[in-house]
Amino acid sequence: MPIIAMLIIGAAAGYIATRTMRVETDVPTTIGIGVLGALIGGLVLRILMTITGFMAGFVGAVLGAMALIWLWRQYGPRR
Repeated sequence: MPIIAMLIIGAAAGYIATRTMRVETDVPTTIGIGVLGALIGGLVLRILMTITGFMAGFVGAVLGAMALIWLWRQYGPRR
C-alpha cells in the first residue's frame, strides 16, 4: 500500500512541479519526475513528515520534483 500511495502522490507532485516550472513533458516522464522527486523529498524531509504528517510529505514531494527538474534542466540532455 505505501508504494501505491507513493505513486499517486508522486504523480500529483510531478504534475504540480512540471506546471509550476513550465516544463512540457509526457505523462510517464511527469510521473517519473514526481516519483523520483517524492523519493528525494521524502528522504530530505522525513523528520518534518514525522512531526507534521501527510501534508509535509506532499510538500516535500513537490519540492523534490522541482529540484529534480532543476537538475535535469542544468545537467540533462540539450535539445
